[in-house]
Amino acid sequence: MNKWSELLIGLILLIGAILVAWFSSVNSWELFGKSFDFLNAAWIVLKGGIFWFVFMIGLFLVILGISDLKD
Repeated sequence: MNKWSELLIGLILLIGAILVAWFSSVNSWELFGKSFDFLNAAWIVLKGGIFWFVFMIGLFLVILGISDLKD
């Protein structure tokens, strides 16, 4: 694949994901009583990712500090 087709396909996928997330939150998609609000799910995953990123940075700094104490 050349760079232009990769760029075009990537933009189509990004815009498609944004539209699906927005339409699912606005129109209240439900099937058998289950909500398919993709925007809410994406927000929860993002918050969890930020939490684990901060946690891992803290753990990394503690390990580096312990390693420096040994020297």
